[in-house]
Amino acid sequence: MSRHAFLPTGRSGICAAALLITLSLPLLLSGCAAGPNNEANAAESKDGKAGEKKVDAVPVEVAVASHRGVAASYTGTAALEPRAESQVVAKTSGVALAVLVEEGQQVRAGQPLVRLDPDRARLAVAQSEAVMRKLENNYQRAYKMVGQQLVSAADVDQLRYDLENARAQYRLATLELSYTTVVAPISGVIALRSIKTGNFVQINTPIFRIVDNSRLEATLNVPERELATLRAGQPVTLVADALPGKRFTGEVDRIAPVVDSGSGTFRVVSTFDGGTQSLQPGMFGRIRIDYDQRADALVVPRLALLDDGEPAVFRVQAGKVARVPVTLGYAEGAWVEIRDGLSKGDQVVTAGKVALRDGTAVQVIVPNEPKKVAAAKPVAKAGSAQ
Repeated sequence: MSRHAFLPTGRSGICAAALLITLSLPLLLSGCAAGPNNEANAAESKDGKAGEKKVDAVPVEVAVASHRGVAASYTGTAALEPRAESQVVAKTSGVALAVLVEEGQQVRAGQPLVRLDPDRARLAVAQSEAVMRKLENNYQRAYKMVGQQLVSAADVDQLRYDLENARAQYRLATLELSYTTVVAPISGVIALRSIKTGNFVQINTPIFRIVDNSRLEATLNVPERELATLRAGQPVTLVADALPGKRFTGEVDRIAPVVDSGSGTFRVVSTFDGGTQSLQPGMFGRIRIDYDQRADALVVPRLALLDDGEPAVFRVQAGKVARVPVTLGYAEGAWVEIRDGLSKGDQVVTAGKVALRDGTAVQVIVPNEPKKVAAAKPVAKAGSAQ
C-alpha cells in the first residue's frame, strides 16, 4: 500500500481545514514569542538592571576618624649660623715662626695659635724700659731737692709727666711684644687657616677663622600675626637637607621686641646643640615651632576635606555618603583636627570624592586592592541573578 495524503473534498472539507488553520495560528505565534529572541530580551533586561547597580555603587576609599596627638605649629626655612664667630687678625707684623693649630681643631679662648718673630718687639721693650728707669731716678732726686729749694716745683712736675709718658711707652712696647703670640679670642673650631710657617704676616691680616659650633642658631622672619603665639622656650624641630632622615630638637631662644615696618615681620631665633651632633654651620634646614599641643584630638586625613568652599567631608553610612560640614582645628602633616561634625569611628571618603553627591551609593574598597577585582564584583552578581 502506498502512502498518500488525502485532502478533504467538498464544502465541508474546506470549512474544516479553515477551522484547523484558525485554531493553530495563536499557538504558532505564542511559540515564536517564547523562542530564543525573547530569552535574549529577558537576559538583556536583567543585565540592564545589574548595569544600573554597577553605575550607582561608586567605588571609594575611606579612612576612620580617630584620636591622636596633634600640634599647632609655624614652619619656615633658614640657614644655621654659629652663635659666635671670629676672624683672627695679626695685631703686629712679623715672620710666622710656628703655626700651632690646623683646620678642624677645637681651641679654647686664650690658646696660642701662631708665634711670630718677637726680636724687634723685645728690643722696643728694652729701649722703653731704659728710658723709664732713667726718668724714675731723675724724678726721685728732684723730688728730694725741691724741699731744699734747689729745684723748682715746675721742674719736678715736668719730670713727673715725662716719667708717666715713659711708663706708657713701656707698657705699649710690652703689649706689642705680647701680640707676637696670636691667641684665640673665643672657644670654637678652626674653620679656616690662611697662614703657613715662614710667611711674613702684615698687621691686621686675617689669618684664622674660628666658629663656635657648640650652639647653632636659625633665624626666622615671622609674620606679625604670629606675634601672640610664639614665645621663648617653645620646642623647635629641625630637618636639615644635608642629613635626610634625621630630626633635631631645639628651642626658641629669643624673639625680637619690635616688628619691621617694611616687611611686617619679626625675628625669631632658635638654638640647637652643635658640636657632638651632625649639624654644622651653614646647613639649610626646615624648621617647625610647636606653640600648642593636643594629646587626644579627633583627626582625619587632609585628603578627606572637600574643595568646595566651607570645610566638609563625605561620611559613609549604610552604603551611602552624606555631606557633613565640619569645624576644623589644628593641622599637622597629613592630619587635620575635627572640632565638630564627626565622631570617633566615622568613615570618611578619601579617594573617589569627585563622582560623589549627597546620597550617592558607594562601595568601599581596600586601597591596596586591584581595581579590576573591585570592578568584577558587579558582573559576578549579574551572572548569579540570571
